[in-house]
Amino acid sequence: MSLGSFFSLLLSASALAQTWTPVPSGTTASLRGISAVNANVIWASGTNGTYLHTSDGGATLQVAIVPGGEPLDFRGIHALSDRIVYLLSSGPGEKSRIYKTIDGGGHWTLQYKNPGPQGFFDAIAFWDARHGIVLGDPIDGHFAVLTTENGGENWRQQPGPAAGNQEGAFAASNSCLLAVGKSDAWFATGGPGGARVFHSKDSGRTWTVVSTPIRNDSASAGIFSLAFAGNRGIAVGGDYTKPADSTHNIAVTSDGGRTWTEPTGQHPAGYRSAVAYLPGAKAWITVGTSGSDISHDNGQAWKAFDVIPYNALSVAGELCWAAGPNGRLARIK
Repeated sequence: MSLGSFFSLLLSASALAQTWTPVPSGTTASLRGISAVNANVIWASGTNGTYLHTSDGGATLQVAIVPGGEPLDFRGIHALSDRIVYLLSSGPGEKSRIYKTIDGGGHWTLQYKNPGPQGFFDAIAFWDARHGIVLGDPIDGHFAVLTTENGGENWRQQPGPAAGNQEGAFAASNSCLLAVGKSDAWFATGGPGGARVFHSKDSGRTWTVVSTPIRNDSASAGIFSLAFAGNRGIAVGGDYTKPADSTHNIAVTSDGGRTWTEPTGQHPAGYRSAVAYLPGAKAWITVGTSGSDISHDNGQAWKAFDVIPYNALSVAGELCWAAGPNGRLARIK
């Protein structure tokens, strides 16, 4: 065995032996959104209008509530810096909203409120400081897609792609939607007509779609999260009402999302709501309400390493952060 191979094996074994390091959050809110800007600046969001923020890698945390946002569930968050942050609330009708701060949470501006009784926002993502996208559940047979070109001062409704029968998206971790590169967007779906992956090359104006082998045998089953590293991508999900069931809960692609296949190795150990790539370890990590798993072979086989529930992930540098129920916050290196 070469010296390089030895150290790669040692790194893999070390990574598998680690587990999450809890970080006291100071809140009992259920956290669904997390966004790590770098190793020090991390934002998270959740129920009852709650958001939290650290500028020193978790040594100290500030917890607050958006004024007037107590009835809202902030399922999505996207932080651009220590001061500029977007919050997305998920809920029926007017409970789906977009907020922005430019002073680190000192003041929040309501940028957009879902105008009608229909609609339900699922996720928010940005290509850069000015260009962003929001995904919502279907209205009149088409997914709701909003885009901005000026940092959210205006959100424009795009002609979203047609949805299948009983197809929707899951607002579980703010990672069913991705903004990649300069103009690529991806989103994933669930429900009896779902378990599909949509792709746009023009910032959400037009879309193509492909099916995956992930289960979609009920309204609670499908794809909950997507992640890409170059042409390789991983979709995770399952059935959130069956947290320990690993049946058809993962699909992988090696051709940039044109085709998706089910791995033949060990699957993640249950329903999973978020997946992320760890570039420093050349590994993938996934979490859900029944635990966490890691893969060092591009998703072909997974090793469970923790049983604590988490909902969402965000990676910055060598650190991966996780957020979950009851204000749970943790990191792993």
